[in-house]
Order: sequence, then structure tokens, then C-alpha cells
Amino acid sequence: MTDSPDSPDYTDFSAFTDDEWRSRLTPDSYQVLRHAATERAYSHSYTDEETEGVYVCRGCGTELFRSTEKFHSHCGWPSFFDPADSDAVIEKVDDSLGMRRTEVLCATCGGHLGHVFSGEGYDTPTDLRYCINGLALELRAAR
Repeated sequence: MTDSPDSPDYTDFSAFTDDEWRSRLTPDSYQVLRHAATERAYSHSYTDEETEGVYVCRGCGTELFRSTEKFHSHCGWPSFFDPADSDAVIEKVDDSLGMRRTEVLCATCGGHLGHVFSGEGYDTPTDLRYCINGLALELRAAR
């Protein structure tokens, strides 16, 4: 996938219909990426995954996080202290549960990834925890 509208490989994900998203994703990934659902804590294998590689958006293939920025937060979801590229994700205010959180979206396809939290005291370089649904990601192992 590429970001440049001038590229012959460019895909305008904003033009995808609901049926196109449903055909592209599993039912569970569809609910997470397109309807901001949250998978059950500790239900995805990526939570404790330690394979070297990159985590891409399951919806569009954009590189979002690297295994070198992944850490064990023991929160029940894959956690990262920094995105692979600051332009790869969009952060927006989410007041949906009666509390203020920061939602994390894929900048390429707009898919819901999870939330980012700060000031929790983790021993990481950024003091951030990108709490990401495993169903929104695909791990591409390093070769």
C-alpha cells in the first residue's frame, strides 16, 4: 500500500463500502476496525508475542508499530510505546464511555486500533502505552 494518490498502487480506502470492508476483514476484525469494538482482554496471541517484525494495519497494510517498541504492560492487549512513524496513526479525543480517552486510528484507512494512555509509570522512553487490539493488526515477521 502507498500513501501517494499519484502512485498507481494508491488505494482510496475512504471510498470503500461497508460490503467491501466486510469482504476484506474477518467478522471480528471488521467490528474492531470499522465499529471501534474492543476484543476481550488476553484473547489475542499478539498480547504476549515476542517475534521480531512489524505490525501492520489488518485493514490496509500500513506499517503501524515495530516489535522493538512493543512491551509487556500486562493490560491484556498488545502494547507499544511509540508508533513506527508518527504519521501512521491519528489520535482523537474519545468521550464514548463517559470518560476522556485518546483513540488511535490508522491514518491510511481510518480503522480503529485502540487507545493511547500516558503517565502510567511504565519504564519506557515515552511514558505512553498504545493499547492496541490484536484483531486490528497483522504481524509481518522479520526475515
